[in-house]
Amino acid sequence: METVKGFKDFLGKDAEKFAFIREIARQTFEKYNFQEVQTPIVEYEKFVKGDNANDEAVSDIFRLQDKGKRELALRYEFTFQLKRIAINQKLPFKRFQIGPVFRDEPVSENRVRQLTQCDIDTIGATIKDEAEILAVIKEVLDALKIKSIIYVNNRKLLNEILEEQGVKEEERSDVIREIDKLDKLSEKEIIANLSKYGAEKISSIFKKPEEYFKKYASYAEIEELKKYCKLYGFEIKFQPSLARGLSYYTGNVFEVKSTIKETICGGGTYMIGENIATGISFSIERLMAVVNLLMKIDKTLIVSLNQDAKTISLSKQLRKSGKNTSVYFGKPSKALEYANSYGFNQVIFVGEKEVEQKKFKIKNLTTGKEIILVLDKKKKN
Repeated sequence: METVKGFKDFLGKDAEKFAFIREIARQTFEKYNFQEVQTPIVEYEKFVKGDNANDEAVSDIFRLQDKGKRELALRYEFTFQLKRIAINQKLPFKRFQIGPVFRDEPVSENRVRQLTQCDIDTIGATIKDEAEILAVIKEVLDALKIKSIIYVNNRKLLNEILEEQGVKEEERSDVIREIDKLDKLSEKEIIANLSKYGAEKISSIFKKPEEYFKKYASYAEIEELKKYCKLYGFEIKFQPSLARGLSYYTGNVFEVKSTIKETICGGGTYMIGENIATGISFSIERLMAVVNLLMKIDKTLIVSLNQDAKTISLSKQLRKSGKNTSVYFGKPSKALEYANSYGFNQVIFVGEKEVEQKKFKIKNLTTGKEIILVLDKKKKN
């Protein structure tokens, strides 16, 4: 039976890679003392929409109705739920969350309808906290051997430019959404879209060198972020057309791309009540598409040749020493086929002779080599 379009199963090597990425993210988040939280998948539709009902991501929420006829929705991200869980927390409140989010949108190679999102946010944040969050993401990507570039811009800077160019205040959010498509659509299409607001000349501004933008007051926030990122040992790159699609961003915004130009992380600074907050997120599925790690998980299969008690005893010893171990009670002729099917890299056969001599051959299925495992070896005088 097929899965629903936009949803998928993970098995075998894919499942192992998924779990590995999740664990790298979790350990790194905890290393920087971000606290893990969990929130409901189902919320009231009104709460999910919040004040951003016109955002593309919000328009793609999955809507539900329970038996009580309440209008509900699946969460499409985690940030809106911070409005509730950040109340009365001592600031700065640093949290991370890993779990599924849902989008009822058209499916493509890079777009699915269920993602496992990894978020970190700091409520009560300064630009120093922005640098720390980017440092966390950099460490996660380095651990996964993903080469990346961190791009930054500032929403206040974009608004300064739009004000200078005479764009009406009520149309600026729409214009910013068009600007954010500069790396997705052709320049001709962008100019056509901007012309609806009389803002077609703006696209040429974003081709100017970085020095040009230093005349705007908000550029100082980018300069400060650059300074603190250097203290963490990495560089960020200014991209004046970067806007991020969600309208709630108020300050610096971030986008991380792999060196194959794939966007893998995004975030920025926004408000939670009266507090400045900053955060960034990525999906495990998106990282799986660009990560090129060979999963080296040692797995041992112990095959019982009518020696079940000793086989189970040996498996317990190996697990206690930290080895991933399974026991096979089927026909010995099928054991190697089974081991290859499930990615075991070594097999131990436990027969009467092996038990009597307390010597067990370990066959490495990758190299074909064999070594001898000796149990209860007596000490020599």
